Amino acid sequence: MDPRAAMRVGSELTGAVLGRTTTEAETRFREWISGKRRGLEASAARAALKLAEWPYRFAVLARGAAYDRGWKRIHRASVPVVSVGNLTAGGTGKTPVVAWLARRFLDRGLRVVLLSRGYRAGRDGRNDEAMELAERLPGVPHIQNADRVAGAAEAEARFQPDLLLLDDGFQHRRLHRDLDIVLIDALEPFGHDHLLPRGLLREPLTALRRAHVIGLTRADLVDAATRDRVMERIGRYGAEAAPIEIAFQPSGLWDGERIEPMPVSAEVGAFCGIGNPDGFRRTLEQLGWKLAAFRTFPDHYRYEPADLADLDRWSAALTGADRILCTRKDWVKLGRATLGNRPLRALTIEPAIVSGLDAFERALDAAILPRARDSEGIPRSPRIDPSGTSNAGRRA
Repeated sequence: MDPRAAMRVGSELTGAVLGRTTTEAETRFREWISGKRRGLEASAARAALKLAEWPYRFAVLARGAAYDRGWKRIHRASVPVVSVGNLTAGGTGKTPVVAWLARRFLDRGLRVVLLSRGYRAGRDGRNDEAMELAERLPGVPHIQNADRVAGAAEAEARFQPDLLLLDDGFQHRRLHRDLDIVLIDALEPFGHDHLLPRGLLREPLTALRRAHVIGLTRADLVDAATRDRVMERIGRYGAEAAPIEIAFQPSGLWDGERIEPMPVSAEVGAFCGIGNPDGFRRTLEQLGWKLAAFRTFPDHYRYEPADLADLDRWSAALTGADRILCTRKDWVKLGRATLGNRPLRALTIEPAIVSGLDAFERALDAAILPRARDSEGIPRSPRIDPSGTSNAGRRA
């Protein structure tokens, strides 16, 4: 079962049992798996989700073993492939990291094509992440295809890239990666120590052995002792990976055309529909702004006209807030600059590596330079053939 589908099944089952809306069901689901909600109902729910975890675990382990033993085919592109992925379902900050990496490669003069699955794409074939990346990286091609091997073949045929940047690709092992970057959220690092749907882990922690770089995101939102504990545990499983720590630094407020400077002080209302809403809330609090109200929606939420009308009423009823804030991922789905006669802005964040930058740069060079551009005199591998194979070994 696909990890996001497993999480969706868990929250939908919750909604069916409790007769709640999607937003309420996902909130209740997260309270159950985190242990925040107690009582007979919560205990029974966790027991049921634990039973459902076992077939998911078996499927994940069987699939992983098939790749590890060479029983399943691994396809190699003719250009380097860099993947940014998760070990858990939910937001770790992949999209801003992908955009930041793409800009670094572009600054090196490399032609970059983005590849992603296109989870919950809209009528135009794009999902919210693709829409956000199009705003952040104008002119950079982005192919969304659940079959990343076919997507890579299309990218090579249409755009002749120097590098493929794979968004959310850690579990998509059919396509060989020259560099596997795994992001772990410091606020919720190990998915409540259970696989889906009992927890948020897509794979067991032992999967970290495939990673080349492990990035602890939102590292600035936890204390040093917590960071050390998380990094020590990561090191038990991903000892060969280069560890880095990443902070997401607010850089301005997006109004749809330009980025406004950050106010020194503000009182705001805020909402989001992302994988880790607490990360957004904590970022706002860290700025020292007064948070008049905060609302959450499920990850990848599609805002319907009824939702916008409800948000208009909510915004109009707030007292003291001078603006309403959301994330860039929410903004691209809203198509408006006001809510309830208050300005609506998207908080723009940029990743900064606060620890491990040198090791990260070495890992990038090791992945890219051996298979770099033809113009540098280094031959490329044969072009990808979706029917062909390559055995990428332990790190496939």
